[in-house]
Amino acid sequence: MSMKIGNDDDDSDIVAEINMTPLIDVMLVLLIVFMVSSTAALESGMDIELPKTALTNEKKEAEILVISLGKDGNVAVQGKKVLPADITRQIASDLKTLKTDSVILEGDTGANLGRAVELMDMAKVAGAKNFSIAAEEGKKN
Repeated sequence: MSMKIGNDDDDSDIVAEINMTPLIDVMLVLLIVFMVSSTAALESGMDIELPKTALTNEKKEAEILVISLGKDGNVAVQGKKVLPADITRQIASDLKTLKTDSVILEGDTGANLGRAVELMDMAKVAGAKNFSIAAEEGKKN
């Protein structure tokens, strides 16, 4: 039996490679997290608790202007908060940009009904012809 005590010349080469698989896995997970969180953030610019209804229309077209009314009276058009003096102008501008005459009003359950009617009137003055009120499907209170 003989033993070899020296170093082989073949083993002296250092192989330095970066394993890309864990990096790609982490990047894909981050991409998914950002996609999910960004679509949730685009839905509405305000924290609104929608009223519950037995049936809702699941169809939501991209060409509809969304006006949000918070329980504190703040108004957002297409997710951007708008000052009270600029609401009609902003609605008219966004209706032209979206090339639509349809409006969805989403109001918090604690919002003032009179303020909601005022917003609908402002939208009508700005050129809206079709109105919808957003609601969540679920058990009525």
